[in-house]
Amino acid sequence: MTILIYLLLGVFAGFLGGLLGLGGGIVVVPALFFIFRGLGFLPGAIMHMAIGTSLATVVLTATVSTWAHHRRGAVMWPAVARFAPGIVVGSLAGGVLADQLAGTALRIFFGLFELLIALQLAFGLQPKPTRTLPSTGTMAAVGAGIGGLSAVLGIGGGTMTVPFLVWCNVGIRQAVATSAACGLPIAVAATVSHVIAGLHTTGLPVGAIGYVYWPAVVVTGLASVVFAPLGARVAHAIPMTALRWIFSTVLAIIGVRMLMG
Repeated sequence: MTILIYLLLGVFAGFLGGLLGLGGGIVVVPALFFIFRGLGFLPGAIMHMAIGTSLATVVLTATVSTWAHHRRGAVMWPAVARFAPGIVVGSLAGGVLADQLAGTALRIFFGLFELLIALQLAFGLQPKPTRTLPSTGTMAAVGAGIGGLSAVLGIGGGTMTVPFLVWCNVGIRQAVATSAACGLPIAVAATVSHVIAGLHTTGLPVGAIGYVYWPAVVVTGLASVVFAPLGARVAHAIPMTALRWIFSTVLAIIGVRMLMG
């Protein structure tokens, strides 16, 4: 039954990721939080495990997504290279920071972020393209901020990377593709950080290494990889405005539920 739940979660996260261009973490983290709580995992580590496990699934989805975008020549690799040093440092630091925060604080922070993304989706809030890409140092600093927040939240960073690139006059297709490529080093570095941070915690379930629960990673990650292309195809066949309102409502409900605990 638990494997079936992970499978359905992966299908849902992958489909929505392909449909709306959002990383699955925005759905996977809250779902895993309630699943792990229902399974009776160590209460103080549930949110940490939901975040770490979500990041490990992003490694799979970001790899497949990056390759697909690369084949179409849409990834701006020079920009990725300029982001990368800051991304790695920020992601590693974010995992350390998350370990220092109580599970309740992480849950509230994630709930507030979920509500913010719901507003962004509902009203199509995107910065206007008013500038060009900044210097390498500034790009690394921005990457560090995105990587750090992504590691704390358990996401691939697309909700922050795409708006930044659009603000810098990068076309939306290239922004999404480049964001996917940036999501891979974020996920790898943050996953490593959460594994190391959780090694000192006793009472974690069998199948967990640090704060990453690998049975959920394998089933959820593989299912999301398979169904993401389907979501991308459906996105071209239905009205996106209504869909964004529906999904933003779902995110708002999830955000409120996370705040309530």
